Amino acid sequence: MSPELTDLYQQVILDHNRRPRNRGRLPTANRMAHGDNPSCGDQCDVYLRLDGDKIAEISFDGSGCAISQASASLMTTQLKGKTAGQAEGLYKEFHDIVTTGQAPEEISDLAAFAGVHAFPARIKCATLGWHAALNALKGDSSPATTESHVD
Repeated sequence: MSPELTDLYQQVILDHNRRPRNRGRLPTANRMAHGDNPSCGDQCDVYLRLDGDKIAEISFDGSGCAISQASASLMTTQLKGKTAGQAEGLYKEFHDIVTTGQAPEEISDLAAFAGVHAFPARIKCATLGWHAALNALKGDSSPATTESHVD
């Protein structure tokens, strides 16, 4: 990856951490799930308003490291308007990026997290919000914990 692209991706992460999108409790939510990363102390609540199978609105709230908070913020921008199947597909793409460091050819904000693969403990930070969102989509109210997911 070129130094310019690496700098661009770092800026995406810093921007989402400093100015998180869709942060806060969603008053119209009809699904909610909590995520917990005991190894880092990250906490993430994801709120969804589903309209049929489509995510009409999504937000998150919580605390944690810059990677977890930026990832949750970016996740909300990527999942809004998607169906449950599309959301699962995006998670698989994101998971591949953070575990292999290989991003798709086209420039995508998700690719900003490709560098996480070099820090295996941070993979759980990056995927926490996604696990909570997938639980919310399934209507699973049990907490998503990074200890129960193999990343």
